[in-house]
Amino acid sequence: MLFCPTCANILVISSDTGYNKWACNTCPYEFPISKQMTSRTRLKRKEVDDVLGGDEMWAHADQTQASCDKCNHDRAYFYQLQIRSADEPMTTFYRYVPILWTFRSGIDIDAKMRELRSSMA
Repeated sequence: MLFCPTCANILVISSDTGYNKWACNTCPYEFPISKQMTSRTRLKRKEVDDVLGGDEMWAHADQTQASCDKCNHDRAYFYQLQIRSADEPMTTFYRYVPILWTFRSGIDIDAKMRELRSSMA
């Protein structure tokens, strides 16, 4: 991809005048193509952000009585977040202390994050 040095918009290949050229659709900038051009750029993958706030958010979360299906622990950190429209109830996220398992209404958040990270690798 090449960008216009005048207005910074992307240049497109145009052959309106009988020869190939890079042309800007926004301004009158043109650059004739006189030889074969190739370019390769390796893109860096973005890191997956922890949308739940990471460990810092859980350090200040409240605790409640809740039984864990995985470790039978009876206490969990929790916080509520409005992730749907305002007329829907808030979603409650839980994290059990001993195994740091995060879930929401029967959905294993930690497993979903691992799955997402592995698909991006």
